[in-house]
Amino acid sequence: MKNYTVKRYQKSDYDHWNSFIGQAKNATFLFHRDFMEYHEDRFEDFSVLIYDKQKLVAVLPANKLENSIFSHQGLTYGGLVYSAIIKAEIVAELVDCLLSFFKDHSIQSFYLKQIPFFYLSKGNAEMEFFLLKKGAFLEKKEMNLAINLAMPLTVSKSKLKHLRKMEAFDLQLVEEAEPDSFWELVLEPRLREKYNAKPVHTLQEITKLKILFPQNIKQFSVYYEDVIVAGVTLFETETVVKSQYGATTKKGEELRALDFAFITLIEKYKKQGLLFFDMGIVNDTNESGFHAGLLKQKEELGCTVYGQDFYKMNLV
Repeated sequence: MKNYTVKRYQKSDYDHWNSFIGQAKNATFLFHRDFMEYHEDRFEDFSVLIYDKQKLVAVLPANKLENSIFSHQGLTYGGLVYSAIIKAEIVAELVDCLLSFFKDHSIQSFYLKQIPFFYLSKGNAEMEFFLLKKGAFLEKKEMNLAINLAMPLTVSKSKLKHLRKMEAFDLQLVEEAEPDSFWELVLEPRLREKYNAKPVHTLQEITKLKILFPQNIKQFSVYYEDVIVAGVTLFETETVVKSQYGATTKKGEELRALDFAFITLIEKYKKQGLLFFDMGIVNDTNESGFHAGLLKQKEELGCTVYGQDFYKMNLV
């Protein structure tokens, strides 16, 4: 085995890290340091870089909590990031080096939040395989709802029927330059009213991220008689578009404005040639482990169930 060098990320690694993310086979814009660090005050960063002599060959976006390392809790997914030319046997060596590095730093557990497979057409199962061989186990599995845009769309007949009725309302779907109206007039009030909750991103945070990643973060809003009644915030990668937020006012609910937005956007991205429309997980704290209403809603929009796996490895 080669003598790889593992080091923790430092601010001086910013350009080197981002340059590597830009050419990696299994990375998205979420791994760019500007995205990772918008909420750096909430996490103790423990990202690492792995070198073969002077050449950077892999990075791991991660944070530390007590005696555990997580493939970053502030991101939707994570894992070891490497280039397309690295072979599986090399990844096995990189995993060994990474685990040894953790042990040298008295880390007791490592948690991996895997990227759903449909994000990565070049594959991404190496780290998962080698961790399992070394004693990791599947801690939990989430249902991730997504639409394969390469297949014929399967929106339910009832939703299509209502969509035809919506034509009489003259709803307008508009791409916004800023998320302010959606956040302040729809998303925040609706979450507060229905769940006594707040969005994961504050308005200031999502505005900053949208400025930093204008090609990846898009805001679409639905207007009825010049009043905003619904909206969807999207995160775009090269092949996948993800619904990060979707919400509607009470009036928008009456008009089924959110269905109008989603169906219009699904058709838009299918025409653009993207491969998947990701509508996220439907987990719940109830006995069944999922939110039945959300599951039904997303399936009626044409989603099917894909898995997102969460692994844990005890190091002591």
